Amino acid sequence: MSITTDPAADRAVKARHRAIWAMGDYPEVAIELIPELGPVLVEAAGIRAGDRVLDVAAGTGNVAVPAAATGARVVASDLTPELFVAGREYAARHGVTVDWQEADAENLPYTDGSFDVVTSCVGVMFAPDHQRSADELVRVVRPGGTIGLISWTPTGFVGELFRTMKPYAPPSPPGAQPPPLWGDEDHVRALLGDRVTDVTARRQVLSTDRWATPEAWTAYWKTVYGPTMAIYRHIADNTDDVAALDADLTALAARYDRGTPGAMVLNWEYLVVTARRSA
Repeated sequence: MSITTDPAADRAVKARHRAIWAMGDYPEVAIELIPELGPVLVEAAGIRAGDRVLDVAAGTGNVAVPAAATGARVVASDLTPELFVAGREYAARHGVTVDWQEADAENLPYTDGSFDVVTSCVGVMFAPDHQRSADELVRVVRPGGTIGLISWTPTGFVGELFRTMKPYAPPSPPGAQPPPLWGDEDHVRALLGDRVTDVTARRQVLSTDRWATPEAWTAYWKTVYGPTMAIYRHIADNTDDVAALDADLTALAARYDRGTPGAMVLNWEYLVVTARRSA
């Protein structure tokens, strides 16, 4: 069941989420900063030529494009079709065809068992109703088919980022759960339940050296990443809060910096989960 039983309220939540991911430059984040996550998930899920693949909350195609490169038939679905412009360009540069479709992860417009593999890479984790989204992932994959997920962990850099931003953010919808919970193995196992078998989970790290200093990371992140931009817009009239959030984000990056002065290195931990739908 949805976190709200009011259809109008549910539509408002979805409209707000769509607007958040449409602002800024998420294609820059997805294509330039985290492109390696897609091939990791394609390999983990065992995607191969001829497979029918659904990538949920696909964004600009981090998984969809490398999946299509294997010869799989890929549908990339997302609540925010504004991202498909960059996604289509990304697919064209790699010489592959992807079917881009607007769809809500909590209410996928596909029949039961339509796909051999269903994936989501740091995508479905942001749908507010975790159980409803998990139910949909299980429903649309065929018996014996594979579910593959990559999610930022609660204890890693991105999980800490969301905890750092939370005091400045507007209230979440009643019942909404924190996105990084999808990076907790026990949480994902509970969501999928006994409807799946052969669950595997492993933590990995993405390292980035894109920014020279923590201050540079903060300046970049507050202008390209939709969730962070939305919070800054929420507090824009309170200069003290803006300065405090600047300081908190910079301190977070400094705490995670594993580089040298003037050459910052950040390690972003994520969880890779695969599971097979029970027959």
